[in-house]
Amino acid sequence: MQSALAGLSLLVLGDSHWAANGYLVTTLQDQLIQRGATVNSFAACGAPPSAWLSARVASCGTAQRLQRGALQNKTGSDARTTPLDDLVRQYRPNMIAISMGDTIAGYVQRQTPADTIREEAMALTDRIKRLGIPCIWIGPAWGTEGGPFLKSFARVQEVSAILARSVSPCAYVDSTKLSRPGEWPTFDGQHFTLDGYRAYGTALAQTIAQMPEVRAAAQKR
Repeated sequence: MQSALAGLSLLVLGDSHWAANGYLVTTLQDQLIQRGATVNSFAACGAPPSAWLSARVASCGTAQRLQRGALQNKTGSDARTTPLDDLVRQYRPNMIAISMGDTIAGYVQRQTPADTIREEAMALTDRIKRLGIPCIWIGPAWGTEGGPFLKSFARVQEVSAILARSVSPCAYVDSTKLSRPGEWPTFDGQHFTLDGYRAYGTALAQTIAQMPEVRAAAQKR
């Protein structure tokens, strides 16, 4: 396991699930590193995927973590995304991981914003395709129903299905297949407790490490 992903240089673009210690930026990132990968992650809380096409302020903050370094957070006007092209030039990844879904799910809306979800996903994947870098897209997990975000299992399932059809050429990681609805505890319906993130991170790490697309990227050093 220690060298299964040796040679993989992974650039992660995430949402709020990557923005605090104990979240995926700790649990998943550390487990991928343990398998031999180099992982640099950047998160924008509350921002859609298209926010990574230019420098934009993220309404509730940004975060970044380079390998096993400390998590660095910014808020207010300093919380700006770094354009994907700039991140690729600096970190030279051989794979990109997008971990977004809740930010564009529109849980508070009566109807699922299907067109917006597709447009947001395609805006980012089109840029990645032009860069010629293989990618994976991690979709939303079940969470628990209710809370301030009004998350529901039915909406998660619908959003996941839309993303699965929209993120090509990225391989899709269906987080709903990793647990039962409501299995992993949350504190607000959307964000998991530390126990929940440990379970989610472990399940994702095992899944990602077995993906043929990921293993192929790791072999291209």
